[in-house]
Amino acid sequence: MERFKATIATSAVAMVLLCAVGSVPALAQKSLNDTLGSKLQSGSGTDRLFVDAKEIVYNNDKNTIAAAGDVQMNYQGKTLQADRVTYDRNTGRVYAEGNAKLTDASGAVVTGDRFELTDDFKNGFINSLRVVQSTTENGRPLTTRFSAPRAERAEGETTVFERGTYTACEPCKDNPEKPPLWQVRAAKIIHNNSEQTIYYEDATLEILGLPVAYMPYFWTPDPTVKRKTGFLSPRYVYSSSLGVGLSVPFFWAIAPNYDLTVTPTYLSRQGLLGQAEWRHRLDTGSYTIRAAGISQQDPTAFLVSPFGPGDRDNRGSLESTGQFYLNDRWKWGWDVALLSDKWFLQNYRIRSESLSALYLKESISTLYLQGQGDRSFFDLRGYYFQGLSSTDWQKQQPVVAPVLDYNKRITPAGIGGEFSLDVNVTSLSREAAQFEQAGKPALLFGLYQTCAVFQRGVCLVRGISGSDSRASVSASWRREFIDPVGQVWTPFAYVRADNFWTAPDFSGFQNFELSNFISGNDEYAFRGMPGIGLEYRFPFVASLGTSGTQTLEPIAQIVARPSETRIGRLPNEDAQSLIFDDTSLFNWDKFTGYDRAEGGVRANVGLQYSVTGADGFYANVLFGQSYQLAGRNSFKTLDLVNTGLESGLDSAASDYVGRFQLSPNKNISFVTRGRFDQNDFGLNRLEAGVTASFSPYLPFSTSLTYARYAAQPAIGFDQRREGLLASATWNVTPKWYVTGSLLLDLDRYLLARDTFAANFIANPSTAVYNRLNAAYVGSMSLGVGYMDECTTFTLNYSMAPRNLAVTSGEKDRSHTVMFRLELRTLGEVSFSQNINGAASSQDGVAAK
Repeated sequence: MERFKATIATSAVAMVLLCAVGSVPALAQKSLNDTLGSKLQSGSGTDRLFVDAKEIVYNNDKNTIAAAGDVQMNYQGKTLQADRVTYDRNTGRVYAEGNAKLTDASGAVVTGDRFELTDDFKNGFINSLRVVQSTTENGRPLTTRFSAPRAERAEGETTVFERGTYTACEPCKDNPEKPPLWQVRAAKIIHNNSEQTIYYEDATLEILGLPVAYMPYFWTPDPTVKRKTGFLSPRYVYSSSLGVGLSVPFFWAIAPNYDLTVTPTYLSRQGLLGQAEWRHRLDTGSYTIRAAGISQQDPTAFLVSPFGPGDRDNRGSLESTGQFYLNDRWKWGWDVALLSDKWFLQNYRIRSESLSALYLKESISTLYLQGQGDRSFFDLRGYYFQGLSSTDWQKQQPVVAPVLDYNKRITPAGIGGEFSLDVNVTSLSREAAQFEQAGKPALLFGLYQTCAVFQRGVCLVRGISGSDSRASVSASWRREFIDPVGQVWTPFAYVRADNFWTAPDFSGFQNFELSNFISGNDEYAFRGMPGIGLEYRFPFVASLGTSGTQTLEPIAQIVARPSETRIGRLPNEDAQSLIFDDTSLFNWDKFTGYDRAEGGVRANVGLQYSVTGADGFYANVLFGQSYQLAGRNSFKTLDLVNTGLESGLDSAASDYVGRFQLSPNKNISFVTRGRFDQNDFGLNRLEAGVTASFSPYLPFSTSLTYARYAAQPAIGFDQRREGLLASATWNVTPKWYVTGSLLLDLDRYLLARDTFAANFIANPSTAVYNRLNAAYVGSMSLGVGYMDECTTFTLNYSMAPRNLAVTSGEKDRSHTVMFRLELRTLGEVSFSQNINGAASSQDGVAAK
């Protein structure tokens, strides 16, 4: 036997080119390169094998070459590391033993007790295999792990794990042999790199080492895949009106920039519900199209019109959203929804981006063009509103197009300060006028609000029938001066011009009643409102040493302008909401929209005190009042919706408004604001809230909000409104949390209008209003959740709010338990169940 041995000392250079020549150790390396490296070279000869080892052993009798001692071999982006690597020239096999590890170009790390590979590392067998692959998913790091007693690697593309396991969970640091939170154990796991797919045969899902589900065969994309054609996680459905159902979405990744998702859902009571979503991304933006439809097998599960869709066989929706950039400053887009009826989306649990639920649910469609400059803004759009409550009469919903808003701010030369230009153009139309009784409401057909007497002051005209257009232009200037003693003087001036075009429609429905409020002729009207004013502040600042500073600041403001004209002779569409509190005390014009313009001479005064201390301490108190000094008080004069009445501004001296804010540190904040009667200091409006986060001392956060508003019969609220909202979250551990919320109706005066509607449907002649006689749990939710690197689990109980109107749900009060489990990289399963048995004839669903 001839045996040649050379020892190579480890150096700072990690890799040595095997084709090097010179010393005896280098000759040994050359021998390994000549036999193994030459086979690995590509046709161009550019791919080379690099080896680093402490010892090279050449056995001529066995025709083997071995590298020992911290061996590292690099080839085409793959790195093989082991205590010993042997190359058998007879079989062309490479054997790696002892702490063997193979890292491929993607970063996947394969470890095992013993590797048996071909000389290009593409094929072979591995004993006691472990594969760790790291990537990112939605910005979160993701690591997946395979393991198997034995695996076969074929063509560098496919790895077959015999009796393998797969998981995305990290092993227990204290006990690595402990089963992970979840894993898939299968007779065979096949990972195909070219297809980016993982196949499982004879598989069992284990949670905490216990088998919970068996699947004879299934497949999933590997973690590197963002989009791949295939079936998505199924969804289970149960509803008394729909029956038991199952949906199995299919995702088709047609191209890198567009795809299609088709979701058939079979419902035992209603038949087949079809849904489809198309997504397309282009160079300058993207758009989506979603469609859903069903031909109902049992329409009698729903109430008949106008209380529900029980007279419809075919129901569906068509929606589309899009946004495109013209350049870095301009974009345009749309969000459009066409619905067969107002109940469809909620009855069939259809996801919709057009939904808005600020008060009651509605679907809002819009088309827009938007631009933004350094100190300018432009927005042009149109709106279509579809009310989704049974009490919404679509003919009363306006079609608004166009709505144009433009704002430009500049610094004028010479006079300094800031100049602002605002433009608004709004045009809308509706088929039926919208009336509402001031005080106790009257109903039409037991659903739609109307008036018992159509008389100004007691009947509110929320919207006129026909068309109403307005163009407004406002220009303003302001500049701040600080005199030598620290007084702050801010003069300002503005001028506003409003042009109105009204064309009321007095035909059909109750539109003829409009004649009691406005002229029946098409009319053009102009309103101009110039104004000048001055604001004065004199902050007195005192140091508290190392504790901080305190500031006492008197504030006074006066605004002079002529009286507002044409009050009550023009529609009021966008200035119906008026809240007078600390936030609006020093507004030049306290109306919230363009249809009204505050006039007369008004003074606003207030006193503010602030303390800023160490460790994030902050306290602030503001108290003030407003005075009508001359001219007509805009808030005392009736318009079509009584805006301003009982607002606290409808007298010469307004109600008092105040604010108290306290933040002892950065984790706790308390703020309360109120409005107090100017005659007896009675409480007319109060809002108070506290938020607290005790981290890092306690893993607990909470918020509490209380509100109380006095009755305002003149604008439609004939009883006091009062409520309390509380929420809290406790992070029991870094991974487990408990959360909950509670909404209490404390007013005890709200009209139970949903009950009235139910009684009206059953027997219109005997239907009466019921009143609440005790505090009421409006809504409540409780939940527990778990989240780690591989699993998300939530279990929630919710009790829906008592409906202030007949809406489109299925129960008088919905008690729902929802379960969701997401196994990262495998998919998720969710299920929701309504657990209350009470039924009511509302929400478009027939009672049982």
